Amino acid sequence: MDFFTNNLAESLFVIGLILLVIEVAVLGFSTFVLFFVGLAAMVTGALLYVGILPDSGLGSMFSTGILTLIFAGVLWGPLKRMQSNVNPKKAQGDLVGHEFVLKESVSPELSPNYHYSGVNWSLISEELIEAGTRVEVTEAEVGAFHIKATRSD
Repeated sequence: MDFFTNNLAESLFVIGLILLVIEVAVLGFSTFVLFFVGLAAMVTGALLYVGILPDSGLGSMFSTGILTLIFAGVLWGPLKRMQSNVNPKKAQGDLVGHEFVLKESVSPELSPNYHYSGVNWSLISEELIEAGTRVEVTEAEVGAFHIKATRSD
């Protein structure tokens, strides 16, 4: 504990940095609480280092608390808007676009299996596709391929 109090500015800066890393890397920037506290701890550490704030534990805790509230009040709205502007488009995997020839007919009622890359995939189609037709994977889910017939021009 002596090390922490003797190096209060540096300790707060490191603690703040650790909280920011946890918020971004571990929690994926989903809760902003650790971000606000980490940012406040880093600013308090910088203010202590420069000599603007007195080098005391009570003063640094008070400053960190006040700065946390200020950062939360100022940054909450913009961060929430940033978080809600996520592109809903699904990521396309390597399996989308894979083409093959059906060995069995597929329809909304029939979902035969197709063995590919060491996995048995259930084939899903919204329309009847006869056996022998060349098809393309349009979407890949866990254990299932959504397929459609490809055009043969």
